[in-house]
Amino acid sequence: MGADRSSRPGAEARAARSDPHHVAIVMDGNGRWARQRFLPRVAGHRRGVEAVREVVRACRERKIGFLTLFAFSSENWHRPADEVSYLMELFALALEDEVGKLHQHGVRFRVVGDSSRFGSRLTDLIARAEHLTRENAGLALTVAANYGGRWDMVQAINRMLVERPPTGAPISEADLAPFLALSYAPEPDLFIRTGGEQRISNFLLWQIAYTELYFTDTLWPDFDAAAFEEALAAYRRRERRFGRLEASVSQAAAG
Repeated sequence: MGADRSSRPGAEARAARSDPHHVAIVMDGNGRWARQRFLPRVAGHRRGVEAVREVVRACRERKIGFLTLFAFSSENWHRPADEVSYLMELFALALEDEVGKLHQHGVRFRVVGDSSRFGSRLTDLIARAEHLTRENAGLALTVAANYGGRWDMVQAINRMLVERPPTGAPISEADLAPFLALSYAPEPDLFIRTGGEQRISNFLLWQIAYTELYFTDTLWPDFDAAAFEEALAAYRRRERRFGRLEASVSQAAAG
């Protein structure tokens, strides 16, 4: 699946009047959702899986091409060991329960991030899920796990240096882009963060340079189809300029 670079500056710009082609989401607020209900944090994570199902369904129904979910950051290893262990187990169980359904609906599943700290069971489940769904042409669902934007850029540089040894010529963005973890996807049109925080948190630092940002106080377990529609409606009201003047964007969209 080749990368569509239509969201990059320099490509044909358009006003954001339709749904985004690629949505990226930081799923924040599981722990606070549980705490508000006097439940253990793991209850929030379990309920968060339901929200994932609902958003995936909404993306399929709206024919959104790409959905990237920030499930576990490289900083999350600093959480209590029992919570990290539970998150890894929940990820494995979700793969066992959901991948077959995703495949039936034509979803292509990928995981990006540093998998070196995952156990063999989780690594095998990820590999099997990616292999099973690799030819699907529907929604491209990416889960970022043990991922960080800075890690992504560093690993891309290291891979590029191995595959394309330095010649002394300057390195361009186009040289590095194929080695980024999401090189197969267009850059996100819409970034959503739930839970009330207004931070990027080391997510897709390279890819969201021109992405529209949407922050909501809704905690992730409560982020249902209606909340997702609110985010899409906010996106449709915006005009993406990519550094251009309003008139030049309108001309490019019309042409």
